[in-house]
Order: sequence, then structure tokens, then C-alpha cells
Amino acid sequence: MSASIPTVWLTTLGCSKNQVDSDKVTAVLQDAGYEGATSPESADVVMVNTCAFIEPARRESIDTVLELAESKRSDAKLVVLGCMAQRYEQELVEALPEADAVIGLDRYGEIVGSLDRLTEWQPLQIRPVQRSSMDILYETRRPTPATPYAYVKVAEGCDKLCTFCAIPQFRGKQRSRSRGNITAEISGLVEAGVHEVVLVAQDLAAYGRDTGDKGGIEALVEEAAAVPDLRRLRLYYLYPREIRPGLIDLMAESPNVVDYFDLSLQHSSDRLLRAMKRPGSGHGHMELIQSIRMAAPDAALRSSFIVGFPGEADDDVESLAGFLSSAQLDWVGLFPFSAEEGTPAAGFDEQVPYEITMERLRYLQSIQDDITHSRNAAQVGRTLEVLVDQVEDGQAVGRSYREAPEIDGVILLDAGAPGEWLTAEVRGAFGTDLEATVLE
Repeated sequence: MSASIPTVWLTTLGCSKNQVDSDKVTAVLQDAGYEGATSPESADVVMVNTCAFIEPARRESIDTVLELAESKRSDAKLVVLGCMAQRYEQELVEALPEADAVIGLDRYGEIVGSLDRLTEWQPLQIRPVQRSSMDILYETRRPTPATPYAYVKVAEGCDKLCTFCAIPQFRGKQRSRSRGNITAEISGLVEAGVHEVVLVAQDLAAYGRDTGDKGGIEALVEEAAAVPDLRRLRLYYLYPREIRPGLIDLMAESPNVVDYFDLSLQHSSDRLLRAMKRPGSGHGHMELIQSIRMAAPDAALRSSFIVGFPGEADDDVESLAGFLSSAQLDWVGLFPFSAEEGTPAAGFDEQVPYEITMERLRYLQSIQDDITHSRNAAQVGRTLEVLVDQVEDGQAVGRSYREAPEIDGVILLDAGAPGEWLTAEVRGAFGTDLEATVLE
């Protein structure tokens, strides 16, 4: 294509784990000499890291690929990466002639060679030794983040057999990284200016079980929290059966591990939980929440729930409505059931019509909205330590321990710059967001 250094634009869709993968791919391309583009329109190579979790995510991925195919330069190359590329590689090759390459997760070791061929670039520098996909995804070096927070993926894949989830089909079984590898990455991020690290995995609390690490998630959290100058450590995606009392106590007592519990509950109906192959019960979920609040009274709690799972009846919806009212969770995500190809639940009888599912979801959402607004209103008058993430149209926007990046509400401040830690008094609450005044 050119004797000059090719430029690459990478768009990331889906969850925080995908963002980590994109960061690792970007670092590998930087090591190979490729440069970042300032826009997709100016790039020599446009890449899309896709999501295949549920049907709406797949539609968004395809729409994004087609939009970029239309807007990119005619001589630029288009590469599809990520979960959709892994799960539907051959189908995408046939259905998307616009794509010059489709590279799934287990072929990330081929990315540099693929781009070299597509761009016909012959760099003077010696090429890095080709590594496996897992070597790349577990690489500790990352580009300097644009935000004062960063996600760190501690394991790939999942061993759970939830009947609604296809992730093990294309992400594989759980493969945990070593603690030393993870803490080295965190140290590098902190040195680059990151203040808050979010540990992520499909089944975070089961960390280390596949490698025989007897210390498990508790040992990892202790070592990660001990990284010098790390101000805030947050944990995502805690499967309820895996949350032991020691982890709750560790999170409650560690000064830089935030009292923020992201619980993967999915429903409160015992019958539906069994159909989902999820252990526990609505009563057990409530006991877990109570034990967390006993250890950390001011803890912020988040969870997600599926609405419209096959066989769901009005009684199940009322069970979940009552659970939400009793649990008083700070943040909740409600998602319509998606019949994922290859999952047992896709073939279950009594599939709930989409219109009924959405009617139930709106009903439950109205209940939770009132709870979230009430929990937020209770923060008025509190003094919180706030990390400023960005300044948007002259408005400083930050988060306390209660708000996770990108998924929860934010705190609007009357002063502040990105990366600053400020003590602020909450003066108002509206919807999911707070307003606060910085104290001298």
C-alpha cells in the first residue's frame, strides 16, 4: 500500500473485557511499528472489535462494520476482530465481502502478519517474535490510557454452564493469569497515571481455581491492592456462589478496595434460577446482600437480571419486583432474555413473547428507578472522595466509590481536572447523577 508507516483505527464494542483486548492488540501493533490514526476516515486500516453476547450486540457490531466500510477511504483495509469473529468466522467471511480479514480471538497471534500482508508494508525493523493469542491477551504492556481508570482482565473464559449463556462456546473454559503477571500490569498502569483499576473476568470470584492457586481471589486482591500508589481497586462480576465471607471482609477492610459489590444474581425466582442452572435462591441472594451490608454498611451494590426467561410467569415477575424492593440495590441492569444459538435455553418450551417481556421489563425498571433515585437522594449532605474522570463542556465529571466507570451515574463538580482527587459535598441528586461542591 505504502512505504510510509500505516496507521490503524480500532473501534471497540461490548464490555470492558473487550476494551482490555483492544488495548493489548493496540500495544502489539505499536510494538510492530504501526501508528494510531486520528480518525477512521484517515486510517490505512480500520479495525472493529465486535461483541457477540446477545442479538442486539451482534446487530450493533454488524451495523458498525458496515458504517465504517462506507465511511473509510476506498483504499483502506477493514478488519473484523473479537467475539463475533471467533464465533461466526466463516459466516462473516461469506456475509461481509466488505471485510478484508476476519480474525477471531484464538488467532490474535496472526494480527501483525495479517496487517503486513494487507498493507503490503515492509518495515525496516525486525518483526517481534509471533506469539500465541493468549500471550497477547495476557501481555502486561498497554498504551497509556486516556482516562484515570483502567480495566485489567485477570482470566479468560468461564467454566459455568448457565443455560442462557453462549460465552463458554467461543471464549472457552476459564484460564487465570498468574498473580505476578496481573500485578505487573497494574504497576505499569499506575506508573502511566492510572488511579483506579477495575479487575474484570467472566467469573472473577473463581479466579485461580483452574490453576490450583489456593489463595484464589482473596490473595489476588491483597496483592493488587498492595501495588504502590494505587488509589482505588474495584471488582466486577462476582458470581454469588463464589463470594466467601473472607472476600467480603477483605473488601470491607482494605482502604483502597472500594465497598462496591457487583453481584451476578440474574433472578430471584427459585424455579427460574434452577432452569438457568444458577445455584442459590432468592432467599440466599438476600442473605448474601445482608451479610455484605453487615460488613460494609455503606457499600454500593449492583446486579443484573434477565426478564422474560422461558417459562417466566407473572408470579416470577412479582417475586423479582418484591426482591428489588427489599434488596434496595443502588444500581441494576435489567435485560430481556435473548435466545442464543447453541444454548439450552434457546430450545426451552414456553418462550415468552417479546412484547410481554418488554412490558415486564418496563414495570420492573420503574420500580428500580425509584429505588436508585432514592438511594442517590440519600447521598445529599455526604462528603465523598471523588476522582475526576473528565471535563465535558467545562463541567468536571467524576465518581466516588459508589459509581463504577461507564455503567453507573456520575458526580458533577463545580471544579476539577482529569485525574484529580477532590473532597466534595453532595448538594443535589437528580436521576442517576449527583451534584457536589468541592471543599477547600
